[in-house]
Amino acid sequence: MNHIPRNTVAKEVLATALAVALMAVLVPPSADARERKGQDSGQDEAKAEHFPQATRKAPEQAVSSSLRPAIEKLFKAYEQKDATKVVPLADEVIANAKANAYEHALAARIAGVTLLNADNDKAKAYLEQALVFDGLSNNEHYETMNLLAQMDLVDKQYDKSLAMIDRYMAETHSQDGDSLVIKGNDLYRLKRYPEAIAALKTAIDGSPQPKPEWLNLLMASYFDAGQPQEATKIAEGLIAKNPDDKALQLNLASSYMEAGQEDKATALLEKLRASGKLDQPEDYHNLYAMYLNHDKNKEGIAVIQEGLQKGALKEDFDTMNSLAQAYWFSGQSDQAIAAYRKAAPLAPNGETYLNLARALLNEGHMAEARQAAQQALDKGVRNPADAKKILSAAK
Repeated sequence: MNHIPRNTVAKEVLATALAVALMAVLVPPSADARERKGQDSGQDEAKAEHFPQATRKAPEQAVSSSLRPAIEKLFKAYEQKDATKVVPLADEVIANAKANAYEHALAARIAGVTLLNADNDKAKAYLEQALVFDGLSNNEHYETMNLLAQMDLVDKQYDKSLAMIDRYMAETHSQDGDSLVIKGNDLYRLKRYPEAIAALKTAIDGSPQPKPEWLNLLMASYFDAGQPQEATKIAEGLIAKNPDDKALQLNLASSYMEAGQEDKATALLEKLRASGKLDQPEDYHNLYAMYLNHDKNKEGIAVIQEGLQKGALKEDFDTMNSLAQAYWFSGQSDQAIAAYRKAAPLAPNGETYLNLARALLNEGHMAEARQAAQQALDKGVRNPADAKKILSAAK
């Protein structure tokens, strides 16, 4: 056979639920009734201090008599959850030069919390202002900091999120599991896998009942760090508790493949097929990708054909190109040519037409090989000389 390069299907990382619960519910901002009247609530705050080891000394939280009516009005709008009223009232307090740091920070925080999930960019801007004003109690100050770290993680601003959660943990001396998982998630997304693993293990080891999504994230970190054996241990433990979880079983199968335990992977995947649990396009794609990446071409062909027959897979470029390559490398040249004919017009460039030309030349179909080689040149290939050689050879 003429040489046709194998375009290895990209490895699918099947880890699920990588994100922590990212929109923490905040305690209503300074909702203590006595505080609304401008009285110091420091004594009650001390009783409910969430960050006793914080390096920050909380400033005095008191509303001045001149700002009391504006703060009362702001709280009323906040309790009505009316952002159209809250934001302009908060802006008035923030713009008031006579307001103290607490009043400024309180107004900014109320505006930020009110805008959560309605306009998160504006919400973050107000919450960041609240931190800069530095007038809140430690509870509210650090809850705001933690929430900002979560929001930056959601917005894929991983460096910013990591800096904020590191600051939060340094200033509070906190090692709570949720914050460690935010840090681990940031590090995972930044591809700093060993550091992600360390943070996640600390969170999991320190929790009597670690959340499944923490374990999923640790499993993904091990997987991408090139430690599939460790990922496999976690997946096996999760499946023991959730035997019907399809996503976990796909994760485990992928880990088995990476660890060279192909027999275990095949048995698990075929069990899923037999039970009818493979019912989504990504299920079939992930399964045939695993097979083809490990040179199990006949198995890959069977999965693709089943997916096409069931309508779970469409005759798109990825599917038909993968099918063509699987047929070619299993020695079924006629079927490979048929699949390449369907894949080539859908390809982003001429490389698939070039593979079709090679296959046709190999089978002695000279005129068709010349035509495919010319189509490859017309559509663009990395090395035009390869197509020109076929044009010359197929005369």
